[in-house]
Amino acid sequence: MASPQPPASKTAAQVQPCRYKTGKTLGAGSYSVVKECVHIESGRYYAAKVINKRLMQGREHMVRNEIAVLKKVSMGHRNILTLVDYFETMNNLYLVTDLALGGELFDRICRKGSYFESDAADLVRAVLSAVAYLHDHGIVHRDLKPENLLFRTPEDNADLLIADFGLSRIMDEEQFHVLTTTCGTPGYMAPEIFKKSGHGKPVDIWAIGVITYFLLCGYTPFDRDSNLEEMQAILEADYDYKPAEYWRGVSDTARTFIDRCLTVEPSRRMTAHEALSHPWIKQDATSAGADAASMETTEKKDLLPTVRKNFNARVKLHAAIDTIRAINQLRAGQGAAGKLMDGAKSREPGKGAPPIPAEARPGPEQMEGVEGTGQLDGDQRMEGVEGTRQLDGVTL
Repeated sequence: MASPQPPASKTAAQVQPCRYKTGKTLGAGSYSVVKECVHIESGRYYAAKVINKRLMQGREHMVRNEIAVLKKVSMGHRNILTLVDYFETMNNLYLVTDLALGGELFDRICRKGSYFESDAADLVRAVLSAVAYLHDHGIVHRDLKPENLLFRTPEDNADLLIADFGLSRIMDEEQFHVLTTTCGTPGYMAPEIFKKSGHGKPVDIWAIGVITYFLLCGYTPFDRDSNLEEMQAILEADYDYKPAEYWRGVSDTARTFIDRCLTVEPSRRMTAHEALSHPWIKQDATSAGADAASMETTEKKDLLPTVRKNFNARVKLHAAIDTIRAINQLRAGQGAAGKLMDGAKSREPGKGAPPIPAEARPGPEQMEGVEGTGQLDGDQRMEGVEGTRQLDGVTL
């Protein structure tokens, strides 16, 4: 006689029908795809980040961190992306967030009819306000860059949102209140990250300094011919405001703000709240002292032609560099690749954006499978929608 089965755990994640239906792909990364989705009952639109669990193996902590951070700060600040829902299936993890339809920061600027220094200050003020909120809650973002700054809607007065919290950390939960792992995007990384001497909230202020420089001229302060040269420039804060013709329309107050952010010693860098009180951010001419006249003059200069020209040139240059690197890698690997390809079927990629590799796509139970009914059956059911929302054995 078979022994009786033990009762199911009360904390086990419940299995429920899918509540979302996906639409077009908004973007793709090395281990995830972002899709537009609609909540079936309410009809509201969101963005669903579909993360391939197999590709994330060994890096599950990044997803746990992102969820933990978003849970802590969601709905708390108008300039921070809100986490609406999260759940997992056998093959994928799903993060449902606000749908930001206004585009990335710099793409939006380049589409404007005009762009002044005061516009840049307004954008930086919004980012600083959100970063101050994060820091007040013990969170450091660690990957601030224009690509992670999105507008909520296409309207001119749309909120600017900080997104992508995959590298963020809750400092209060770190044993030594200091982080040592190398992370972020090299051109926006602070010197202490490269030194591996420990880092924290000041790295976000450094990144804001780089973003501000970028917003005022269209190129980054430490852009060099190689990664090694770029890192050395960052370690020494080796930057200037040249060529001079690109900076004639920028006030000295803006430059001092950048200098206060791009200070090598973290303890001497402004905090987020100190940066919010800086004359350039407050746009208070009387507090700018001798630079008040300079601010009044530069306010009237349209920076868009210079910024757009430099940004487009930078995009083309980096695209050319990436193409050359890809060709060199292809040539170097042709011999070995030729042997591996013997007998294999050739595949012609489609036009436009490169196809997403099969291994980077969500698993077979992906949400596209429910577009007809908005429901997953049998092995395609989504676990954790209403349960404990367990993620790799860790209850969040």
